[in-house]
Amino acid sequence: MLQIILWPLSFLYQAATGFRNHLYDINYKHSIEFTPFVIDVGNLSVGGTGKSPMIEYMVRLLQPAYPLAVLSRGYGRKTHGFRLADATDTAETLGDEPFQFYRKFAALPNVAVAVGEERVAAVPEILMHHPDTEVILLDDALQHRAIAANLHILLTTYQRPFYNDHLLPVGRLREARTGARRADVVIITKCPPALPEAERQTILMHVWQYTGKQVPVFFTGIQYEPPKAVFVESRPFGGKVMLFSGIANSTVFEAYVRSRYEVVGSISFGDHYRYGSSAIKKLVAAAKHTGEGTCLLTTEKDMVKLISDPTAAVFEDVPLFYLPIQTYFLHDEETFKHVVLRHMQQYYQSKGTNRFS
Repeated sequence: MLQIILWPLSFLYQAATGFRNHLYDINYKHSIEFTPFVIDVGNLSVGGTGKSPMIEYMVRLLQPAYPLAVLSRGYGRKTHGFRLADATDTAETLGDEPFQFYRKFAALPNVAVAVGEERVAAVPEILMHHPDTEVILLDDALQHRAIAANLHILLTTYQRPFYNDHLLPVGRLREARTGARRADVVIITKCPPALPEAERQTILMHVWQYTGKQVPVFFTGIQYEPPKAVFVESRPFGGKVMLFSGIANSTVFEAYVRSRYEVVGSISFGDHYRYGSSAIKKLVAAAKHTGEGTCLLTTEKDMVKLISDPTAAVFEDVPLFYLPIQTYFLHDEETFKHVVLRHMQQYYQSKGTNRFS
């Protein structure tokens, strides 16, 4: 009954997003092109597709050779306008994901992290501060057509691929499935390690219905490292775990933890949940209630929000740990790298330079 009520809203949403895309398709609305090579890492759905680990993968891939910047909206932050990350920032000033990027890459040369709601205006700001920037990674900007990205990387999960989903509010799609035709690369994320070849071929056929067979499709999984203590590195990880997270889709995270540790409780919050002192005290109390030896375990994205406040003393009795995360390719990783570098080479050659040859 609820879906019957929601379908008309979904049709209206499709009309609105479809009309906006049409205006760009016919060049009534124009996308602005910038000198650096712009890579958009985005999706068609609302959150939970693994953009953050993919952005981090791209930084590790490109940073050794090319000065780059990561540009996000900064969703959930308390500040406004353009902000170039520095040592004074926290998850509250940047947003959880950009702050995570900054913590990981601040020590590397030639990597800048910035946030700005108006990304067209943010790019010149980045170039003013870092004029040598050669690559800009746009975080979650497949629908942000005001910037002419030179490489569109579309992420969609193995658990809920875009071709099986529906538009909001019936499903979780931000725009129609046909938006996939803008993709230069499609990555199926959060795949099981042993993906049968027959299933892989089926997924390819479904994706290519929307993109065409000329668009390469890759398959990636999530790789977790051993739990790391947040405040006291020497603290041993206990046998029992009170699990909590505030991410869009915690299914893979929770399944992994339950397969390896004794989970005595689990608490889920909304995506980008902002932890206040009362929520933190409740988490600690819930862990204590399960008995001695319980640790609190969360995601890397949640961890960066918890260290923004002076909360270390609260976790003295119940230690806090997080799981570092990385994305990995099930196969054809070198092919993916070649695709990215080929697009960069073609772009810069078209501009009359052999910088990427």
